Amino acid sequence: MAGEFPYTRGLHATGYRGKAWTIRQFAGFGNAVQTNERYKMILERGGGGLSVAFDMPTLMGRDSDDPMSLGEVGHCGVAVDSASDMEVLFKDIPLGATTTSMTISGPAVPVFCMYLVAAERQGVDTSTLNGTLQTDIFKEYIAQKEWLFAPEPHLRLIGDLMAYCDANIPAYKPLSVSGYHIREAGSTAAQELAFTLADGFGYVELGLSRGLDINSFAPGLSFFFDSHLDFFEEIAKFRAARRIWARWLHDVYGATSEKALQLRFHTQTAGVSLTAQQPYNNVVRTAVEALAAVLGGTNSLHTNALDETLALPTEQSAEIALRTQQVIMEETGVTNVADPLGGSWFVEALTDRIEAESEAIFDQILRMGTSGAEAKDTERLRELVDASRGMATGGTWPMTSGILRGIEEGWFMGEIADSAFRYQIALEEGTKKIVGVNYHTGSVSHQLEILRVSHEVERDQVADLERRRAGRNEDIAADAVRRMVEVSRTDANMIPAMLDAVRAEATLGEICDALRAEWGIYREPARF
Repeated sequence: MAGEFPYTRGLHATGYRGKAWTIRQFAGFGNAVQTNERYKMILERGGGGLSVAFDMPTLMGRDSDDPMSLGEVGHCGVAVDSASDMEVLFKDIPLGATTTSMTISGPAVPVFCMYLVAAERQGVDTSTLNGTLQTDIFKEYIAQKEWLFAPEPHLRLIGDLMAYCDANIPAYKPLSVSGYHIREAGSTAAQELAFTLADGFGYVELGLSRGLDINSFAPGLSFFFDSHLDFFEEIAKFRAARRIWARWLHDVYGATSEKALQLRFHTQTAGVSLTAQQPYNNVVRTAVEALAAVLGGTNSLHTNALDETLALPTEQSAEIALRTQQVIMEETGVTNVADPLGGSWFVEALTDRIEAESEAIFDQILRMGTSGAEAKDTERLRELVDASRGMATGGTWPMTSGILRGIEEGWFMGEIADSAFRYQIALEEGTKKIVGVNYHTGSVSHQLEILRVSHEVERDQVADLERRRAGRNEDIAADAVRRMVEVSRTDANMIPAMLDAVRAEATLGEICDALRAEWGIYREPARF
């Protein structure tokens, strides 16, 4: 039943009758002032939380005046160079009363520190903050490719973040394990599910390696999935996700609290399913994908806009995407039943099939680890985990060892590439049909008016950055960054030192460049 272990049918017996999913629209473009206006629009029109999209320089830990940022500032998200930008981004939006998700992984920790400082400057007690930080570096090596360092330094920072939030900000989710980008890169539904949950198990092992209580830190792990167009397959995927997580957390990692066993996830409709041809069809695609997420029991949802295959959404298309969720929530009656499809022969069989496919992939990952040959059954896995407690991550931790070797050898990338290739062949042969692309191609649709980010955004952002640097105490900022690097050479938690650097208006690029100089950069090994 819904609300009962292993939560296949949902986390709550009442489903959405007690509380509907959170409408959390992903948004960010230009500078902090422009994005702040969009956030206010989303909240005023019924959005339940915010989700921050950052531009490419920010995602790569670069300042807006870095030569590598030229031409990219503000174009795929909002530019954030320092805590002052974060202040402007959330101006007149009370952070103590608004849950905020931030989609960033490589420089997630310094960006999180900027968020905390912005909250401090609002007068908010940071211990009360609630929200989610993506932080998922495993999926960057697997799919999205936005890392800064080698895996080990990133895991050190993530471990520090988990420990800091566990001790100081109990409601905040420091990790959103992301399958979305794995699916968008070309994986199958089963690969998305298995790779994502394996990454989640890796972060569980990271927490255990820090000596954290799994019943305390595991509820701070949330998940982020894609909702694609194969309607029933997506519903089954979400159901299987909850079941697998609950069983592994209980049987392998020893969690006992209900909150630790319950997999909570955000869903975004499939950006890769949207087409530039006949773009109004994208409204239908998004509605179907959103309904699959709802029937699968998502905890929060973002619906893509019809023009996102061409550019960032206009205000009108963003409103249509928001209204799509509201129509499903308020008009269709799907919130009246906890799990409408539970008991369906087809859905139950499909859930079992996706679970079995995922377990087979877990076996492959475990075999790549140093102890993978021994890790074939639950009892043996539990023994390996118990034997590894207190050891550094990457030692004999069964799932982490396999993930790191899979990254090093390019195995994940190869698996996704093979799946993407098979899909493309089916599309070109016509066995996979996409309306408006290779099927029913005639149309009366006209060209869309799209959002264009002016080059003035970059010029103004760079000028603001120069003014902020000129207005700060340079010695205090430089000393704080140096102190942060010194702490990185010890076993102490880096978050307090990084917060001091951010309070001194050290920029994202300065913080990340100092750590690049200390830890080096990572280059992906070639794979043929």
